[in-house]
Amino acid sequence: MSSPWRMASRLLLFTLCCLYLPLPASSQTVRQTGPARDGQHDFDFNIGTWRTEIKRLQHPLTGSKTWLAYTGTHVVRKVWNGRANLGELEIDGPPGHIEGLSLRLYNPESHQWNLLFANSRGGTLSAPMVGEFKDGRGEFFDQETFNGRAILARTVWSDITSTSCRSEQAFSDDGGKTWEVNWIAVDTLVKDAAAAEQGARTGSARDGSHDFDFNFGAWKTHITRLKQPLTGSTASFEVNGTVLVRPVWNGRANLEEIEAEGPKGHIEGLTLRLYNPESHQWGLSWASSNDGTINQPLVGEFKDGRGEFDDQETFNGRTILVRQVYSKITTSTHHFEQAFSGDGGKSWEANWTADLTRVGP
Repeated sequence: MSSPWRMASRLLLFTLCCLYLPLPASSQTVRQTGPARDGQHDFDFNIGTWRTEIKRLQHPLTGSKTWLAYTGTHVVRKVWNGRANLGELEIDGPPGHIEGLSLRLYNPESHQWNLLFANSRGGTLSAPMVGEFKDGRGEFFDQETFNGRAILARTVWSDITSTSCRSEQAFSDDGGKTWEVNWIAVDTLVKDAAAAEQGARTGSARDGSHDFDFNFGAWKTHITRLKQPLTGSTASFEVNGTVLVRPVWNGRANLEEIEAEGPKGHIEGLTLRLYNPESHQWGLSWASSNDGTINQPLVGEFKDGRGEFDDQETFNGRTILVRQVYSKITTSTHHFEQAFSGDGGKSWEANWTADLTRVGP
């Protein structure tokens, strides 16, 4: 169910895309269309640090006209040379302080963007809003549940210049016939970005929210992967690459980017890690630049210098368990291992191991 916090973390994102509508086919003429528009750099305008002024409708879809005002900063950084990006939002208003992030991933097959949202209170990612830009205007849509009812949600990005932009979120509970705007954000580019980003808040007492601080920086990695997991085959291949990890929310989240050369060519991937302050656990979500979609998170925590994260998923048509472990952690090295279990955890087969060595702060 949507809440003001989820709505805040989703909209903070300020990004939207046009829903693709197929053209009707003519019974007499077959239309020849050109190649689909490449929109992988549609968000380049948004890279930077912005001052944001936000108005939020306090009680959407109730007839209420009470609005709340917030001000703060929105910092957007490139990932995959612009084919993805990460936005961090910090705002303050009468209800208090809000921290949110948006992860935007471009799908080169559909030529659409997937926008995922999270806030620091929950530490979980939303389902993606999907869409694209057209004629300088972006629209994203999704369907969700709000106050127990299925609704449509729409976010529009418009009035884009080199120094400003506007975003609006609206809900519809009548199938899109009418829309009620409930979130308006106007962003202005900040020239002194370094000053704007000072405001990082210190973490609380030992609670796990800084367990990944050891990982911040640049690393070289040597990876060994099984070619065919859970088949009995031991055939594997090795790749070398680089890993870059940046903190988000002063370390209570982080983004890891990996680039490597493999037998089938260049590999680009990322892992978004979000800390949940209520469960004191981390959620780790992986995405590849091949399709611009993100998987369900592995969830776990660190104990005695060892981090273990698990989930259940489908592999080759079967339900399996997946486990990832971070171990042998020093200031300059650490070890990562992923394993699958096809028998409910009785036995495990490691299919991805990586040894990382620090090359930069």
